[in-house]
Amino acid sequence: MADLRAFLAGAWRIARTMRDARLGQDGSFDGTAVFRDLGDGELLLRETGILRFGGHAGPAEQTYRYTFPDGPRRAMVFRHDGSPFHDLDLSDGAAEVLHRCGADVYRGGFRVEGHGAWRVRWLVGGPRKDYHMVTRYSRVPDPEE
Repeated sequence: MADLRAFLAGAWRIARTMRDARLGQDGSFDGTAVFRDLGDGELLLRETGILRFGGHAGPAEQTYRYTFPDGPRRAMVFRHDGSPFHDLDLSDGAAEVLHRCGADVYRGGFRVEGHGAWRVRWLVGGPRKDYHMVTRYSRVPDPEE
Protein backbone atom coordinates (compact mmCIF):
# COMPACT_ATOMS: atom_id res chain seq x y z
CA MET A 1 0.00 0.00 0.00
CA ALA A 2 1.63 3.18 -1.19
CA ASP A 3 -0.73 5.61 0.57
CA LEU A 4 -1.66 4.60 4.11
CA ARG A 5 -3.12 8.03 4.79
CA ALA A 6 -5.62 7.77 1.90
CA PHE A 7 -6.51 4.19 2.88
CA LEU A 8 -7.36 5.16 6.47
CA ALA A 9 -9.17 8.46 5.81
CA GLY A 10 -12.94 8.36 6.25
CA ALA A 11 -15.34 6.19 8.25
CA TRP A 12 -15.16 2.56 9.33
CA ARG A 13 -17.46 0.23 11.26
CA ILE A 14 -15.70 -1.34 14.27
CA ALA A 15 -16.38 -4.83 15.62
CA ARG A 16 -14.01 -5.56 18.53
CA THR A 17 -13.77 -8.58 20.81
CA MET A 18 -11.71 -8.76 24.00
CA ARG A 19 -10.67 -11.41 26.48
CA ASP A 20 -9.13 -10.36 29.80
CA ALA A 21 -7.42 -13.46 31.20
CA ARG A 22 -6.60 -11.77 34.50
CA LEU A 23 -10.26 -10.94 35.19
CA GLY A 24 -11.65 -13.98 33.39
CA GLN A 25 -14.04 -11.76 31.41
CA ASP A 26 -14.95 -11.25 27.77
CA GLY A 27 -16.09 -8.05 26.17
CA SER A 28 -16.94 -6.32 22.93
CA PHE A 29 -17.01 -2.86 21.39
CA ASP A 30 -19.27 -2.03 18.46
CA GLY A 31 -19.18 1.37 16.87
CA THR A 32 -17.55 3.66 14.34
CA ALA A 33 -14.01 4.84 13.70
CA VAL A 34 -13.62 8.09 11.77
CA PHE A 35 -10.22 9.28 10.51
CA ARG A 36 -10.59 13.04 10.03
CA ASP A 37 -8.02 15.30 8.30
CA LEU A 38 -6.56 17.82 10.76
CA GLY A 39 -5.57 20.12 7.89
CA ASP A 40 -1.82 19.64 8.22
CA GLY A 41 -1.55 16.17 6.69
CA GLU A 42 -2.33 14.52 10.03
CA LEU A 43 -5.36 12.37 10.79
CA LEU A 44 -7.36 12.27 14.01
CA LEU A 45 -8.94 8.88 14.70
CA ARG A 46 -12.04 9.02 16.88
CA GLU A 47 -13.65 5.74 17.89
CA THR A 48 -17.17 5.90 19.37
CA GLY A 49 -19.54 3.11 20.26
CA ILE A 50 -20.90 0.80 22.91
CA LEU A 51 -18.53 -1.11 25.20
CA ARG A 52 -19.76 -4.31 26.82
CA PHE A 53 -17.43 -5.80 29.39
CA GLY A 54 -18.40 -8.02 32.28
CA GLY A 55 -21.60 -6.50 33.70
CA HIS A 56 -20.95 -3.09 32.14
CA ALA A 57 -22.58 -1.81 28.94
CA GLY A 58 -22.31 1.81 27.92
CA PRO A 59 -20.88 4.43 25.59
CA ALA A 60 -17.12 4.64 25.12
CA GLU A 61 -14.74 6.65 22.98
CA GLN A 62 -11.04 6.89 22.23
CA THR A 63 -8.89 9.15 20.06
CA TYR A 64 -5.49 8.76 18.41
CA ARG A 65 -3.48 11.10 16.19
CA TYR A 66 -1.68 9.79 13.09
CA THR A 67 1.21 11.83 11.68
CA PHE A 68 3.02 11.15 8.40
CA PRO A 69 6.47 12.79 8.74
CA ASP A 70 8.06 10.72 5.95
CA GLY A 71 5.15 10.82 3.50
CA PRO A 72 1.85 8.94 3.20
CA ARG A 73 3.25 5.37 3.40
CA ARG A 74 4.09 5.30 7.11
CA ALA A 75 2.39 6.77 10.18
CA MET A 76 3.46 7.57 13.69
CA VAL A 77 0.55 6.96 16.07
CA PHE A 78 0.05 9.01 19.24
CA ARG A 79 -2.37 8.45 22.10
CA HIS A 80 -4.99 11.01 23.13
CA ASP A 81 -2.56 12.53 25.66
CA GLY A 82 0.07 13.10 22.93
CA SER A 83 2.37 10.29 24.04
CA PRO A 84 3.85 8.08 21.29
CA PHE A 85 2.17 4.71 20.80
CA HIS A 86 3.67 3.00 17.74
CA ASP A 87 4.73 3.37 14.10
CA LEU A 88 2.61 1.84 11.36
CA ASP A 89 3.78 0.80 7.90
CA LEU A 90 1.25 -1.25 5.90
CA SER A 91 3.09 -1.00 2.56
CA ASP A 92 3.26 -4.84 2.48
CA GLY A 93 -0.35 -5.18 3.67
CA ALA A 94 0.65 -6.29 7.18
CA ALA A 95 2.69 -5.02 10.11
CA GLU A 96 3.79 -6.11 13.56
CA VAL A 97 4.30 -3.40 16.18
CA LEU A 98 5.53 -3.30 19.77
CA HIS A 99 4.81 -0.80 22.53
CA ARG A 100 6.11 -0.86 26.10
CA CYS A 101 4.04 0.76 28.83
CA GLY A 102 6.15 0.41 31.96
CA ALA A 103 6.58 -3.33 32.46
CA ASP A 104 3.55 -4.17 30.27
CA VAL A 105 4.13 -5.04 26.61
CA TYR A 106 1.66 -4.44 23.76
CA ARG A 107 2.21 -6.63 20.68
CA GLY A 108 0.09 -5.52 17.74
CA GLY A 109 -0.60 -7.15 14.40
CA PHE A 110 -2.21 -5.17 11.57
CA ARG A 111 -3.49 -6.76 8.34
CA VAL A 112 -5.24 -5.26 5.31
CA GLU A 113 -7.96 -7.67 4.19
CA GLY A 114 -9.11 -5.76 1.12
CA HIS A 115 -9.81 -2.24 -0.12
CA GLY A 116 -12.54 -1.77 2.48
CA ALA A 117 -11.41 -3.97 5.36
CA TRP A 118 -8.57 -4.38 7.82
CA ARG A 119 -7.93 -6.10 11.14
CA VAL A 120 -5.89 -5.31 14.26
CA ARG A 121 -4.88 -7.81 16.95
CA TRP A 122 -3.36 -6.79 20.30
CA LEU A 123 -1.78 -9.16 22.81
CA VAL A 124 -1.03 -7.27 26.02
CA GLY A 125 0.87 -8.82 28.89
CA GLY A 126 2.82 -7.87 31.96
CA PRO A 127 2.44 -7.47 35.68
CA ARG A 128 -0.71 -5.31 35.35
CA LYS A 129 -2.34 -6.59 32.14
CA ASP A 130 -3.14 -9.87 30.40
CA TYR A 131 -5.60 -9.47 27.55
CA HIS A 132 -6.21 -10.20 23.89
CA MET A 133 -8.20 -7.93 21.59
CA VAL A 134 -9.17 -8.21 17.90
CA THR A 135 -10.75 -5.35 15.96
CA ARG A 136 -12.23 -5.64 12.48
CA TYR A 137 -12.71 -2.46 10.45
CA SER A 138 -15.16 -2.33 7.51
CA ARG A 139 -15.49 0.77 5.31
CA VAL A 140 -18.81 2.63 5.63
CA PRO A 141 -20.03 5.89 4.08
CA ASP A 142 -18.65 8.91 5.92
CA PRO A 143 -21.55 10.53 7.83
CA GLU A 144 -20.06 14.01 7.25
CA GLU A 145 -19.76 13.73 3.47
